[in-house]
Amino acid sequence: MAYGLFYDYLNGYCIDAFKYLGHHFETRDGVKGVVFRLYAPLAEDVSVIGDFNSWNIYASKMNKIDEAGLYELFIPGVNEYQSYKFHFKNAKGKYVDKIDPFAFFSELRPQSCSRTFDIEGFPWDDYFYMNKRDRNFSSPMAIYECHLGSFKGKDGERFFSYEEMADSLIPYLKEMGYTHIELLPIVQHPFDGSWGYQATGFYSADSRYGNPKQLMSFVNRMHQENIGVIVDFAPVHFASDNYALKNYDGSPLYEYSNPKMRISSWGSRQFDLGKDPVRSFLISAMNYFATYFHIDGIRVDAVSNIIYPDGDSSKGINQGAIEFTKRMNSLLHNRHSSLMMIAEDSSSFYGVTKPLEYGGLGFDYKWDLGWMNDTLKYYSLDPIYKKWDHNKLTFSMAYFYNENFLLPLSHDEVVHLKGSLINKMHGTYEEKFALLRNLIAYQYGHPGKKLSFMGNEIASFDEWNEKKSLPWEVLNYPLHQGYKRMVRDLNLIYRHEKTMYLDEYNPSSFSWTMVDNASQSVFAFIRKNQDETLLFVYNMTPVFYEEYDVGVEEKSVYEEIFNSDKAVYGGDDQYNGLPLTAYKGGPENRPYHIKIKLGSFAAMIFKKKKKSRK
Repeated sequence: MAYGLFYDYLNGYCIDAFKYLGHHFETRDGVKGVVFRLYAPLAEDVSVIGDFNSWNIYASKMNKIDEAGLYELFIPGVNEYQSYKFHFKNAKGKYVDKIDPFAFFSELRPQSCSRTFDIEGFPWDDYFYMNKRDRNFSSPMAIYECHLGSFKGKDGERFFSYEEMADSLIPYLKEMGYTHIELLPIVQHPFDGSWGYQATGFYSADSRYGNPKQLMSFVNRMHQENIGVIVDFAPVHFASDNYALKNYDGSPLYEYSNPKMRISSWGSRQFDLGKDPVRSFLISAMNYFATYFHIDGIRVDAVSNIIYPDGDSSKGINQGAIEFTKRMNSLLHNRHSSLMMIAEDSSSFYGVTKPLEYGGLGFDYKWDLGWMNDTLKYYSLDPIYKKWDHNKLTFSMAYFYNENFLLPLSHDEVVHLKGSLINKMHGTYEEKFALLRNLIAYQYGHPGKKLSFMGNEIASFDEWNEKKSLPWEVLNYPLHQGYKRMVRDLNLIYRHEKTMYLDEYNPSSFSWTMVDNASQSVFAFIRKNQDETLLFVYNMTPVFYEEYDVGVEEKSVYEEIFNSDKAVYGGDDQYNGLPLTAYKGGPENRPYHIKIKLGSFAAMIFKKKKKSRK
């Protein structure tokens, strides 16, 4: 591979470092083997040790081929799946054994060696999907966030493989109507409880579920069923295990040199995103998964900790990390024009999804964590007190058009004693279900792409636990089964009604028709696209109204296409079965109104009928 890649790597502009560094199968002088390359500037007396040389530290000494710290060695006869590490004297004079930072495969924990693997030659069969793929700005995007290890749990002591998970997930995702699956990090990590966010191998597909080509097969099969695959990636920090990136060559090669910035708030080591080789290392890792695994989107974790040191805006902007972010989005979008870059960002930093040429960071989407926090707090309130927090349901639209927002109900909200989604709802057992149905209907009615963590769609009362399977047995109970059916129907309506996703980041496509009714806690808004109109109505209290006036913009006929209170979903069946004709006048200074039956805690969608052509 081109030697110039290494200098691009040192300058922070390399996105193909995996093609040169690490290990690669080659044939030299008719002999098959593996070439190993290591970047470790302060290392001396470097060897490759592995089961191919009986872990003999003297058998495979590496050659220093560049004074910048590049070592290389070709070893004939090395096969796939052989374990290895690099053995060298570090800057402190101590001999250490370290993993290959660019390894494509690794041993299953608690073992820690890198493993040889030929990454080339997977027979992809997703040409038509990849050829029409885009960033979904004008398409529905309902994302099912998933932790592979606990969707089904284990088969005895064994994790289900990527292929076995595809066998289960594909029919389920299709049944439920999701457009994408988002996987919690699928890179190598030693501690199950970190869920992949504290990694050791940033190029190494998680060996819990199989080898890299099994992960490729997972993505390939998803694409054949028209399901997109997004992966989480954590470029802020890495696991502090001594055999991995920590003090790699005896110096802070990957982390901050400043000890005060070296340790993250999670207790892990923080990448110094101002160092050019670190930038190349991380951007290349993302490009590796986009290139070799056909990943459709990358959700970048903890962007607020990139923008500000430790996510604390009082410490000022981290300019080096900002430059990394802009370079990352620029280089990846230039290489993969249809790759989605998604920011998980809790800060109020402006321009996260603005184009680089307009001074933005260049992401395509940003998680709306403000919407999530306000919404969940509002739904947890006793209805008596909701009128005092009325603005929590209206505030999101005041800033929504500042960014391209994605509405998340993610894994972070159902762990660490926060309670499951349904347990956050106020009220009795039946009221919790009614409110949860209302909440999901509100998420789908609100502009912005949708994301929900696995288990939310079955109304699990248990907090998520990565050690065990989702509680699928709850579907034996009618309210859980009805709620799951409602989530499916909302996905199908969302995908069918273009008004719910076309032009959703345009302010002219949305208007409130009932926004100030704090005393009754009823909300209504209209979403429009060309000549199509949808009216969304939400009753946030248990009060039932046999007749209720809701304003509309045009004198027309409106049909109810969704009602969360239907009996099939577990409700009281207080729905509007007949078309409703708008009349002139009415409350709240709207030009026209319709009289609807408004069930307790009900969420409804009405569609304006088009005028028939003579």
